[in-house]
Amino acid sequence: MGKTIIEKILSIHAGRSLKAGDTAVCKVDFCYSQDGTSSLVIDSLSGFKNSRLKTPSNYAMFIDHSAPSPNIGVSSVHQSMREFSRKNHSLLYDAGCGISHQLVLEKGIILPGKLVLGADSHTATGGIMGACCIAVGSTDLAVALIYGKNWFKVPDTYKVIIKGKLKKGVFSKDIAIEVVRRFTAKGATYKAIEYSGEVIDSLSLESRAVLTNMTIEFGAKTAIMVPDKKVFKYLKKSFPNKKFSSVYPDSDAVYEKEIIIDVSRLQPMVSNPHSVDNAVPVDKVEGLRIDQVYIGTCTNGRLEDLEIAAKILKGRKVYKDTKLLVAPASRRVFSEALRKGIIKTLIDSGAIILTCGCGPCVGTHQGIPADGEVVLSTANRNFKGRMGNPKAFIYLASPATAAASAVRGRITNPNRYYKQG
Repeated sequence: MGKTIIEKILSIHAGRSLKAGDTAVCKVDFCYSQDGTSSLVIDSLSGFKNSRLKTPSNYAMFIDHSAPSPNIGVSSVHQSMREFSRKNHSLLYDAGCGISHQLVLEKGIILPGKLVLGADSHTATGGIMGACCIAVGSTDLAVALIYGKNWFKVPDTYKVIIKGKLKKGVFSKDIAIEVVRRFTAKGATYKAIEYSGEVIDSLSLESRAVLTNMTIEFGAKTAIMVPDKKVFKYLKKSFPNKKFSSVYPDSDAVYEKEIIIDVSRLQPMVSNPHSVDNAVPVDKVEGLRIDQVYIGTCTNGRLEDLEIAAKILKGRKVYKDTKLLVAPASRRVFSEALRKGIIKTLIDSGAIILTCGCGPCVGTHQGIPADGEVVLSTANRNFKGRMGNPKAFIYLASPATAAASAVRGRITNPNRYYKQG
């Protein structure tokens, strides 16, 4: 009986054959945490008799959720992270560097066949590289940091095949929202999702990351894609000296479910408050007045996303009663967007450019809405209070839909303005 890619990766790291449902101790290749969880990791480490990190170079902390610090309490957390990093010789990416899930890809930390743990719910983003990337609690991360391994239960795998051809104005964010809508919020609890199909093959790595990023929104444990030529081309160009061993599913691998989703007729999608799976085609909510638009996050703050938004905003202005906030996912994204003139286009339209980070998405600073305000965001979550105010209303959409809506001050089908190519 063949194995799925997740079964194979965990088997390799356990040193023995595993199948779905088995439990085993597996070697962990890399761990990371951010400023919302790192202090809990540090506290957990202090509870061990020997709190020495097994391999300090295999641990990174990221200051991204509240960057730069909005208050004294957060400043203290950041200070403790910096001190811990200096003392233990681990990695630290400080305020302004960018979002953890973007940086682990940019820095070549996530490689095919690796087992990576992150103390952040969207760790599965790295699955686009053919790696098993799992979100864990701070205590579990601390265990892996000290021992270099931890216990795992091998998840069953759902194979999700995306087929068809995307219409004009439809992007990977629309696919991701549609997948969550079909599964519902708890439709794949503790399952691994293996994405495949002709549409996945056609997507850029940036677009693929939107799908793996949002897998947690329907309960999955992790998400993965089989590494292909696009992955290898990126790694060869960016990290020619990195060594890795790609892992592939067997031809007779056993999946708990195989789900085929044809996106040929998919329209631009919008998730209504207060759940991602509460989703409809944009035409169902078109015309709804909005107070704020946010383009960014670990879901849609990449260069490709800013470029799409700029195509729509070029020569146009943000509606006078609407705020448009834009946060590049990393310093590299920001720099490249500057070089290509994207940032100038956004600024000329009236957009506010924020620090590379997560601030508005998690509601720590830089864009907390007022009571009753309506926000259209390219983020991955819209539950009550997600952006810092439980009395606000958050809708989710693609960067194209967000940019078009910013122009009109109302939720708008991007095809009103967007030109393909």
